[in-house]
Amino acid sequence: MATDLEHVRHSLAHLLAAAVLKLYPGTKQSIGPAIEHGFYYDFEFPSPITEDDLPKIETTMRKLLKDWKEFSHREVTADEARTEFKDNPYKLELIDDIVAKGEKLTLYTCGGYTDLCRGGHVEHPSRDIPADSFKLDKLAGAYWRGDEHNTQLTRIYGLAFASGDELNAYVQMVEEARKRDHKVLGPQLDLFVFSDLVGSGLPLWTPRGTLVRNLLDDFVWSLRQKRGYERVEIPHITKRELYETSGHWDKYKDDLFRIMTREEHEFAMKPMNCPHHTQIYARRQFSYRDLPQRYANTTMVYRDEQSGELSGLSRARSFTQDDAHVFCRLSQAKEEFLKIWDIIHEFYGAFGFSLAVRLSRHDPAHPEKYLGDPDKWKTAESLLEEIVREKKVAYIDGAGEAAFYGPKLDFLAKDSLGREWQVATIQLDLNMPDRFDLTCTNEKGEKERIVMIHAAIMGSIERFLSILIEDTAGAFPLWLSPVQVAVHPISEKHAGAAGEVAAKLRMAGLRVEVSTGDETIGKRIRASETWKVPYSVVLGDKDIAAGVVSVRKRGGEDLGQMKPKEFLDRLRQEARTMT
Repeated sequence: MATDLEHVRHSLAHLLAAAVLKLYPGTKQSIGPAIEHGFYYDFEFPSPITEDDLPKIETTMRKLLKDWKEFSHREVTADEARTEFKDNPYKLELIDDIVAKGEKLTLYTCGGYTDLCRGGHVEHPSRDIPADSFKLDKLAGAYWRGDEHNTQLTRIYGLAFASGDELNAYVQMVEEARKRDHKVLGPQLDLFVFSDLVGSGLPLWTPRGTLVRNLLDDFVWSLRQKRGYERVEIPHITKRELYETSGHWDKYKDDLFRIMTREEHEFAMKPMNCPHHTQIYARRQFSYRDLPQRYANTTMVYRDEQSGELSGLSRARSFTQDDAHVFCRLSQAKEEFLKIWDIIHEFYGAFGFSLAVRLSRHDPAHPEKYLGDPDKWKTAESLLEEIVREKKVAYIDGAGEAAFYGPKLDFLAKDSLGREWQVATIQLDLNMPDRFDLTCTNEKGEKERIVMIHAAIMGSIERFLSILIEDTAGAFPLWLSPVQVAVHPISEKHAGAAGEVAAKLRMAGLRVEVSTGDETIGKRIRASETWKVPYSVVLGDKDIAAGVVSVRKRGGEDLGQMKPKEFLDRLRQEARTMT
């Protein structure tokens, strides 16, 4: 977020609060920061409001804006601040916190509205904020300070951009994103379903969805297999001691599904796979000649996410990682990183995604968040920086974005709507091998500490599919479509010929459905469009007599009549491109 735009958004949060207090006397405001795409403010209203009230509040904001000439501020004592907000328990609590930290208390005023604030506003709101560049967006509930034991406040979200044109473009993009929402399209396309009896955040995969998952996993595996990976398998639960040794227990114990056995041993559903894989490596003493050891494992993991954080496939309680770990010497790490880099670009290139790279480092100001000593972190981060420089790519420096056990390269993809997603990641871990005492025997016959590389290409199959569904609006490329060709006999008397065409296509390895029923041919073709089937084939008297098929492409393009072999050659060529 550009600094000036951040100041605009922060100023609009103040303006929102002023409008609310004018319209709803007795309302208590709490906090109102600038956020990505806009701003919000949390309020305790005397009586509930609804989204129908937002236009009225927005209109009042625009009226007030005309008289918001300039922000002024003054530093005050704690007693002065408490007097200013004597009837507002939220501001009084914030004042106490600021005093306890030994920080200054400042009040900012504009247009007759005063708020407790650290600053960061535009100088002249009426001049610097176009009246058509913002709008109120939605309401939400928000517990004071994010604690469910506190009062639930009403959060009003607003959107704000540098101009009305930019705001309108964003609103249109959001509307298009709603149409592509994977939470809607996924069930419509019969890919997955959620059940109240199973539980929220626990997706169930249909035959169609399972086919798509397996095709994606097979693609990743084919790329890994070429580079010397071997498959392993692990259980879904583990003793807590495994995660205590790895360091995950202290950091993630509140996010685990925990199991107490009848013998009172504590286990956990695995939230990640890396500690299990260390134990596969630790089964025997490897020589340096045996390295690298490359283990690949597509397996489900489980995290006890809070209900309010769940969001379709993007944030779930069970999800499937296409996980891999490389155990190697430090001198081999660069080559292994480059191999994984190539896998990532080949995989995402197949879907037309361009990737940006972020070098995610640790935050030296907060060493307590990370495992290991500073020298190891410096060594690891220097190696990753060397890799991105060798690749000659511009990269984002992500200070504080590292995993708690090591730095990483994160790959960011933009979808067809221009939204950016973190997708794949490669992580260098010098700490877990220490904690599990993982070594190899070197040329001198001595034990040498190894390093560990974590690499997930899709991150999770579920999350990748949520992105892909929305990027393509459910219209997958031919190779990935659950049904690749729909064959439509015009009437019952053409069913035999349709079955023969379908059989030939299936013999060639294609996934084919033949439409049946009493519906008209037009309705059946439209149904194939709804299901996002890439190709529809129509067979009638003239087609059968001429030994051809009439072909329509998804989207309504009529390709005319083709000989079956010509059509099959087209499909084979398209499937090979994987786009």
